[in-house]
Amino acid sequence: MKEADSSREIALYVKAAREALAAAQVNLDAGFYRVAAGRMYYAAFYSVTALLKTKGLSFSKHTAVLSAFRRYFIKTGVFRTAYSNLYKRLFDLRQASDYDVLTAVDEDEVKKRFAETVAFVDEIETWLRQHNFLPKS
Repeated sequence: MKEADSSREIALYVKAAREALAAAQVNLDAGFYRVAAGRMYYAAFYSVTALLKTKGLSFSKHTAVLSAFRRYFIKTGVFRTAYSNLYKRLFDLRQASDYDVLTAVDEDEVKKRFAETVAFVDEIETWLRQHNFLPKS
């Protein structure tokens, strides 16, 4: 893939992450915590996918995205271990929200994770800008 194509793709994933965060906020405000949890996970997923694109990596399984994130960005010290844990927690929340309607989704946890997800997406976007994968703002 050409560098210009890669940069465009990274920018599109970042945009998708921002849209997912906005959708999560709308759903939080409306009291739709299950939907918000799913959108929060996708905000993290799109952000991590953008990171992996910087290494020319792409995966079809969500678990492979988490594994590669840990390998290339957590174990190497680029991002804090807390972000790996948050990503996994968001994945678990999304799984429960989407596939297990009998499990209650905790409003306070979703609200807390939302703030953490915003910080996660912000930090990844900052890293992408600092490393010239996105234009400086």
